[in-house]
Order: sequence, then C-alpha cells, then structure tokens
Amino acid sequence: MAVLRAPGPRRALGALAAALAVAVPALAGCTSGDRDEDGSGKPAAVRLPPKGAGFDYQIGGAYPPPEGVRVVSRDRSDSPARGLYNICYVNAFQSQPAERSSWPADLLLRDARGRLVIDEDWDEPLLDIRTPAKRKRVAERVNGWIDDCADKGFDAVEPDNYDSYTRSGGLLGTADATAFMSLLSRHAHARGLAIAQKNTAELAGLRERAGLDLAVTEECGQYDECGVYAKAFHDRVVDIEYTDRGLDAARARWGGRLSIVRRDRDVSTPGSAAYVRAVR
Repeated sequence: MAVLRAPGPRRALGALAAALAVAVPALAGCTSGDRDEDGSGKPAAVRLPPKGAGFDYQIGGAYPPPEGVRVVSRDRSDSPARGLYNICYVNAFQSQPAERSSWPADLLLRDARGRLVIDEDWDEPLLDIRTPAKRKRVAERVNGWIDDCADKGFDAVEPDNYDSYTRSGGLLGTADATAFMSLLSRHAHARGLAIAQKNTAELAGLRERAGLDLAVTEECGQYDECGVYAKAFHDRVVDIEYTDRGLDAARARWGGRLSIVRRDRDVSTPGSAAYVRAVR
C-alpha cells in the first residue's frame, strides 16, 4: 500500500507540555519490563539505534540513502535499506482515509451524537481505544502490520498519532493511549523490534510504562522539546525538522547527541521539485 498522507508536526501542548514532561523523571533502561493490561512479561532483547547518527526520513517514498546515513525510517509498504538501522512507519491510532471502510464501525471513535471523531488536518477518523476489549481488537490489526515490518527485516517500528487523544474532544485520555501503546510494544518486542514514541512530549516521562525504546520527533528543535526526549530516551532520538530555523536550533544544542535531519513537509523523494534534505 502506498503512503496515503504526508507527515507534519503534530503539536499537542507545545512548549508547555515539554516543560511539564521534563519534570517527570524518565526511568532508566532500554526496554520495559512493565506488564500491560494483557499480561506481558519481560520483552525480548531488541536492537537499538546508534546515537547521533546520520538519519533520513523517507516515509513519503523510499530512495537510496544519502552518504553518511546510518538510520532511516520508511513506510511499512516499503522495504528496509540494506545495512542500515531501519524504522518502520505505521499509522496506529487513526485510520487513513482510504482504509476507513475496512475498519469495523464500532472501532471508529464516535461522539455522543454518533458522529465520527476526525483529525481534521488529515481527514483521519480516530480509532476507539476506550476499553480493554476495543484496544485488543484494534491492536490485533495494527500488530499484523508490525508483523509485516518484522518479516521484512526492519529493526524498529514507529506507531504514529500517539497524541490522538488530544484531538478526541475528551473521549480519550492519556491512560487509553499508554495502555494501547503497551499492547503494541509487547508485540513488537516479541517480534524482536524496538518501538518508538512518535512526538507527544507530554508522555515522554511515561515511556517505560508504555514499553517504548526510542523517540521519533518532528520539530523538537523548532519547539524546544529535544531535551525532553533526550532525557527520557537517553539520547536515542531521531528528529525531523521542517524549517531551517528548526534545524539550526536542534543542531546548536543537540547536534552531537541526537540524529537530526531537515526534510520538506511532504517528505518528497529526490527529483521532486519539493524535495529538501539538509543536515548542515
């Protein structure tokens, strides 16, 4: 399946959230032994990405990684890049528009009037993860995609829209998000994959409870959130900036510690008029 949407920054609480998250102590270790609601035990060992390595964000389409790249993120429909650390992109908390009809109707979040709750920026219905039973059913499908990532040879998985609860009109909360993420983490670890937190600085301090191993961030330099993720994930952070200002800010403070790249907002491929990639 082709990528159906282009990524962009998903800021939930901005700098205020970042400041709050700094106050929450990050727990040590690379993987989590916490039990989720489905009763997981200690996860299998997983391979973590190198710190401060050359990085490229290719979820808009795969292409030969530029020289110096050691970590790459690609959509689950693509194959990993040989010899590199590969992260597999999965849209886990929302339905892509073309897949809406394939989801059982009761697994799409609805408000009190029965209307679908939509992420208006991307025209994506939110998935209903309010109860353990529904979380399990949604996870069964998403975990099938995680299986595909593992079978292709990816090293890690990047479940997007962890912060969808902030767009739910109060129907979802942080407990729902972390409980669902723990189901995905348990399965990813069982398949030998690391799992990344995507954005959502306000939950970085809960990363071990959710079973998360690294962070994939958009514009942490632009919004002064890189320190939140660096602390929680012990510098195992890959960051995408969409402006020169953001890139300069990220590299000025974190260039020797985090993996940082400047991309265009459409995450275009080389040859496209919109294509931008820079590392300074």
